Amino acid sequence: MHAARILLVEPRGFCAGVEMAVKALAWLVLRARGERVFCYHHVVHNERVVARFERLGVVFVDDLADVPAGAPLLLSAHGSAPEVAGSPTVTVDAVCPLVAKVHHELRAHAAAGQHVVYVGHAGHDEAEAAMAIAPSATTLVRHPDDLPDLGGAPVALLAQTTLAVREWQAVRDAAAERYGEVWTPARDDVCYATTNRQAAVRAVAPRCDAVVVVGSASSSNTAALAAVAADADCPLVLRVDGADDLPAGLHVGTVAVTAGASAPDAAVDEVVQALGGRVEPFATVTEEAYFPPPASLRRLLRGDPAAVALLARDRHLSADELLTHVERVAAGWATQAVAR
Repeated sequence: MHAARILLVEPRGFCAGVEMAVKALAWLVLRARGERVFCYHHVVHNERVVARFERLGVVFVDDLADVPAGAPLLLSAHGSAPEVAGSPTVTVDAVCPLVAKVHHELRAHAAAGQHVVYVGHAGHDEAEAAMAIAPSATTLVRHPDDLPDLGGAPVALLAQTTLAVREWQAVRDAAAERYGEVWTPARDDVCYATTNRQAAVRAVAPRCDAVVVVGSASSSNTAALAAVAADADCPLVLRVDGADDLPAGLHVGTVAVTAGASAPDAAVDEVVQALGGRVEPFATVTEEAYFPPPASLRRLLRGDPAAVALLARDRHLSADELLTHVERVAAGWATQAVAR
């Protein structure tokens, strides 16, 4: 695929929650010094990021029984069921603070006697974790037609943070019509990064012959970006993991390139280079959100002066920079092991 002109959309790619989680796992690998590190579920929904950690020896598991006693274990950005998050085997919980907020709200409203209608995708890690908090007081819905008859019970409406904004709004409006007074958060649960990326795609799509969304098929917010572009009547919308997924022999005029919140910059750069056109920025808002490393991780690294010095720069250190540093250090471990 070749484009004459590329509109490189901003914001795109890693959000603050993904940055924090990827850096947390990189720190655990660094601290383990060549020993195996475990992660409950994929740290983020991106195959390239997961593969990069697997090359560093990280083992991704879906059952805590698969984690050896005493092994370092990180919980993913999507949140975990209470019995998992409270397990003594957990070393660091890298749940996104915005997901943790939804969990807190769900717990509080269920305890107050409200029935929680949770808008999300069945089977998604984030939705599965949320539904496990108060299963008898929570109903999972995806579409307005899924809304249950609650017999006049008070209702609170919460959402998976990576939804398409239109999905949340459609259910929210239908719930208000069906139940009357419904508690909703003062600020929608759909996260700022998801909202910003969708708004940027909505603005750029009408100007383009094609929109390329970089991100894995397992990423809910990546799928939402592609759906927003299609809803904006863009003639061609492609979801790709990288340049190898671009169709061969296709020539188009103007292509917008964006990326889901778990897609690494390297994949975007690869796609832009393959498209080969003149690159122009297309910026809507500037994101400045920053989530510091989890407190449990900071306590874990407290006795390592080199780690403490690097942690002091965390706000200005990207996940890719830290992961590249860990890969260089890990190469040294491998060399030492061969020498022994």
